Amino acid sequence: MKRVLLMMLAICAMTATGARAADASKLNGWISDSMCGAKHAGTGAACVKKCIEGGEKPVFVDEAKKEVWTIENPDAVKDFYGAHVTVSATADAAKKTVHIDSIAEAK
Repeated sequence: MKRVLLMMLAICAMTATGARAADASKLNGWISDSMCGAKHAGTGAACVKKCIEGGEKPVFVDEAKKEVWTIENPDAVKDFYGAHVTVSATADAAKKTVHIDSIAEAK
């Protein structure tokens, strides 16, 4: 009986950890490029556009933590290169990726 209880507890703990790996939340930050990352945060819309046109990938720079996150669905941000934005996104901290569900200019 104790063994079954311990197994069930372990499974519940793993499930809770897995659920936390992908959190949906609202984040403020900037859309930048993979080469310059946080260096463009708030200053380089023209350079961000040029870098992305040159083959770099768009990334999200978290305003609060200054962390750079890979965007899983880059087409969602194509109208916001270099912009200060608020996104609703599902983040995977283990992979440092975000899936953008919605995006708008930050106010």
